[in-house]
Order: sequence, then structure tokens, then C-alpha cells
Amino acid sequence: MRDANEMAQQVGETLFAVDIASKDTMGMALISCEPGRAVLRMAVTERHLNGHQICHGGFIFTLADSTFAFACNSHNKNAVAAGCSIEFLKPGKLGDVLTCEGTEQVLSGRHGIYDMKVTNQNGEVIAMFRGKSAQIPGTVIPE
Repeated sequence: MRDANEMAQQVGETLFAVDIASKDTMGMALISCEPGRAVLRMAVTERHLNGHQICHGGFIFTLADSTFAFACNSHNKNAVAAGCSIEFLKPGKLGDVLTCEGTEQVLSGRHGIYDMKVTNQNGEVIAMFRGKSAQIPGTVIPE
């Protein structure tokens, strides 16, 4: 039988392998997936820039939302977003490497609350995201 850390890592690898949006479209990398926690990273390239020549907020949101998905599915119970919000604190710039760390704050019944912190390569906080998850039937990998 797998322990919780092995299970979370396998869940992360399984989800990431077929996550075309995060991996292929956005250029994200899955750094880690542990029980109730995940870390993803994305380099800001020209494709991420808006008309102000800073990282489009939607891409920062997507990095946080993807990290949220890995954190809330890490227990191998299918989970989806039931709601979320984001606060943008600093712009992401061309060449920045953004890292998002997501941490479970509470898991109660079918619902969880998760906080994501997006930082740049200098450790400056770019954005804070809070998500509420809802478990749905099924598992990511067969139990």
C-alpha cells in the first residue's frame, strides 16, 4: 500500500501528464505534489505579456488555479473548484520565473480551502489566490 506522500506524487504525475493547458499551452512545470500541497513554476515569456508588456493577470490566475488543482486532488479524491479569488500585488515581467505554492488550509467533508502564493525569482509576492474545492465522485488513480 502506498503512503500519502507516494500517493500524492503519483496523483500529481498522473494529472500533469494529461494537463495540456498547464504543461503545453502555458509552459508550466510541476515541481512537487504532496498531501494538501503543490508547487508549480512558469517562466514569463512573450506569449504571456499583455498590452502593458507585463504578464497578463489571466496567466498568473491560471498558474495559481492549476496549483490549486494539484493541491486539492493530492488526496486522490476527484476535486474541482467551487470558487476562488485572487489579489494581484506586483506585476510579473518578461523573464520572471513565477513559482506558485499551494497549501491546504482546511479539509472538511467534501470541501477544502486552499491558499496559493505566487512569487517571482526574487521571492517577491506577485499574487495571492484562495480557492474552495468540492470533491466529486471518483479518484484520480485507481485505489
